[in-house]
Amino acid sequence: MDSIRILEKLIAFPTVSRDSNLDLIRYVAETLDGAGVTCDLIRSEDGHKANLFATIGPDDLPGVMLSGHTDVVPVDGQDWTLPPFEMTERDGRLYGRGAADMKGFVATALAACLKAAKMELRTPLHLALSYDEEIGCIGVRSLVDMLRSAPNKPLLCIVGEPTAMQVATGHKGKLAARATCRGREGHSALAPLALNAIHLGCDFVAALRREQDRLAREGARDGDYDIPYTTVHAGKINGGVALNIVPNLCTVDFEIRNVAADDPDAILGRLRDEADRIAKAAAAIAPEASIDIAVTNTYPGLDTPASSEAVAFVKSLTGGNSTMKVAFGTEGGLFSRDLGTPTVVCGPGSMAQGHKPDEFVSVEQMRRCDDMLDNLLGRLAGERLQAKM
Repeated sequence: MDSIRILEKLIAFPTVSRDSNLDLIRYVAETLDGAGVTCDLIRSEDGHKANLFATIGPDDLPGVMLSGHTDVVPVDGQDWTLPPFEMTERDGRLYGRGAADMKGFVATALAACLKAAKMELRTPLHLALSYDEEIGCIGVRSLVDMLRSAPNKPLLCIVGEPTAMQVATGHKGKLAARATCRGREGHSALAPLALNAIHLGCDFVAALRREQDRLAREGARDGDYDIPYTTVHAGKINGGVALNIVPNLCTVDFEIRNVAADDPDAILGRLRDEADRIAKAAAAIAPEASIDIAVTNTYPGLDTPASSEAVAFVKSLTGGNSTMKVAFGTEGGLFSRDLGTPTVVCGPGSMAQGHKPDEFVSVEQMRRCDDMLDNLLGRLAGERLQAKM
């Protein structure tokens, strides 16, 4: 089955992270079952979503894993000129939500699995599809747990996020947290007698900005990234009920995206110290003043050595000579850290088109990915790779 026709099917499933991905997963499972390939489904606790894992070839050997997420970001509030959940082919481009991020790769991976099912592979091919990547690489963790207890871990993982088919060896880690700021309510006409929790939150945001300035000036650097240092970002602030009430509660959601040489826990420790300092100063007005920080999500970065055999192997499939690192996070860090599986990121399209209205992947990029995976199948059929990774 052609990868572009598969992509047309995949885009038609509106797998926004807040909704179920089961219809898409059933389509993939039924398609593979028709080719004689058995799939394992790992359902979410509420049963509304699932990961999928399949192996083609010898089931007693480790193989090469193709990994992709099935969820997409919402289209709400975006000015689409084309139907987001219908593929539109126009001028060499394939439009639709998720075309680039990352159903284009999932389509090529499924097409490769169908080809592999007709071949005698000496090294197995694994397919791993996950849910809820877009909200913090949440769904894949149960799949990682399953693979951790498996007798054979994958030899190599290719995460197919859009890199314009360049081989990416790394991405930053991410720590997301919420600062809950508590003050004392009061009438706004008597504001100095109360303690404004929004003001506490703003003082904490100022501390975030000071830490960002320090990291940009003194922190570790990795020149392979567009932003070569660790970043700290406040993304959301909530507080207040009415203009004439001094608010007693404010929350600030923030994140740390760290290069490999920086420890996000150490950065968070400095921010906790700043939060305590701000709260202690405010306690002179209201002893109940506090700023409590809770981590809401975290995933590790990826930092595969560019000189590794795994990177050389994938470069041999693409024909590329160079490597890069990507600004966005992927599930690759979890595969690398928790399974010890060498991981690279390489897939069709560009993240410059992701998360936008009229998202697209080009036909040329899809064909280049098809070619890469055809080369992979040739290698899996021709040799056992176990000793080489």
